[in-house]
Amino acid sequence: MSRLVATFFGIGHLRPAPGTWGSLAAILLAWAVDRYLGFVALVVLTVAVTALGFWACAQELRDRPGADPGEIVVDEVAGQWLAFLFPAGAFFVRGWEGWLPWPAPVAAFLFFRLFDIWKPWLVGRADRRGDAAGVMLDDLWAGLFAGLASIAAAALYHIVLFR
Repeated sequence: MSRLVATFFGIGHLRPAPGTWGSLAAILLAWAVDRYLGFVALVVLTVAVTALGFWACAQELRDRPGADPGEIVVDEVAGQWLAFLFPAGAFFVRGWEGWLPWPAPVAAFLFFRLFDIWKPWLVGRADRRGDAAGVMLDDLWAGLFAGLASIAAAALYHIVLFR
């Protein structure tokens, strides 16, 4: 079971770039969850996938200290969903019902991939931990930064466009 969770039901076995495939699957699923089940369900599922991710990573990496195998993508799912919560939450508090406009999930996806690959500051520090928790934490930091960047980019866009 931990293997299924860690690879996000096999998505992590897709090549090339399993992290990108995991992020793409995550953003599409988050978008659908937000649309059909609502923002509150997305928050609950994000917490659940994060908790399951910590468990699955600990199980899968218990005999491999310092490893971060590419097929483990549950960390990307948790981080990508965290990033998506920011624009989804912004629309939720405004009473938006329906599909989030396309720039929101695209921005969350692109910013998440940027921070996940670049690994600035706290993202890199978590990645260098060399343990199962670090596998999850670097993507959660990347998701937090991506969510904030998505909101900042949207605000900047609206300030410049609608002055």
